[in-house]
Amino acid sequence: MTSSKETRLTRWFGRRPLRTVLRLGAIALGVGATGWLLSVLWPEPDRAAKEASTKSEAMTNLAPFPSAPVMVLVVGIDANQLGESSNQAAPLGRANADALLLLRVSAEEPLQVLQLPSEIAVQLPGSDSPTSLSSLWQSGGVALLNDAIQDILGSTQQVPQRYVVMPRSALRSLVDGLGDVDLVLDQTYQHNDQSQGYSINLQAGRQRLNGEKAEQFARYRPTPLDNANRRNRQQDLILALVDQVKDSSVISTLPLLVSRLDDELDTNLSRREQLSLAAALIASPLPVRITQVPLAKRVDNQILRQVKPDQTLPLWPQD
Repeated sequence: MTSSKETRLTRWFGRRPLRTVLRLGAIALGVGATGWLLSVLWPEPDRAAKEASTKSEAMTNLAPFPSAPVMVLVVGIDANQLGESSNQAAPLGRANADALLLLRVSAEEPLQVLQLPSEIAVQLPGSDSPTSLSSLWQSGGVALLNDAIQDILGSTQQVPQRYVVMPRSALRSLVDGLGDVDLVLDQTYQHNDQSQGYSINLQAGRQRLNGEKAEQFARYRPTPLDNANRRNRQQDLILALVDQVKDSSVISTLPLLVSRLDDELDTNLSRREQLSLAAALIASPLPVRITQVPLAKRVDNQILRQVKPDQTLPLWPQD
């Protein structure tokens, strides 16, 4: 008489349980081997490759790349909006060119950025005393600035044919439109200046800045002689903005952003040209190359500065 245990084995595995177990093992092994083979022939999609493909397609749809490197003069003015009679800054007056940049944009080479110190001394024809490069915006706009910059750089072959004039509101809109920017701050920034309606309160460490906070960071200058450190902070912001533009998640939003900025910027770039430059910037290899016009050592507390002597001309761009 068979035991109840033997009866259960016969019910599950038949009269030859060992053979049945071997068959089940073979089936399991076959299923596993088949799954492995299928994973080799049809592997799971590579997420990074898929993202790169999507990014490439999005760039292609954005606009064609410019056929040659494009030089653009960017003028950041210290007024809140274009056409304002007051810069709402200190000293109070008409808008100045608070930040001056030359960009060389190409899909085939890293973005090149030249920072031009706004306190460089320039001597206008017929003038008895020098004035700052930034103040030329008041008297001659982009044309006069361009002429003075070419004279400083000693360059006549690479004159920028395109320009962008950006007031503070446009900077805020740009950052907000790109979805904020990530920055690692090496110190805490706290300052309040009622005369300019300006305040900043940013803690050291990793911060995600919206347009308002990015403007505060870019403007921060505790003393009138602290321009060099402010330019360094602006470099950090430029790099963060480039990283954000290169993010595949924002590419599709760029046409709408360009449209929104239309009334806040003064530029001779068409919308199609702006999108073409954006596409080239996204495709450009890293790292971004940021340089500054070298300045001679400061004498006492002079505000106007001279370009460092004995420089090989032209000063820019880098080859």
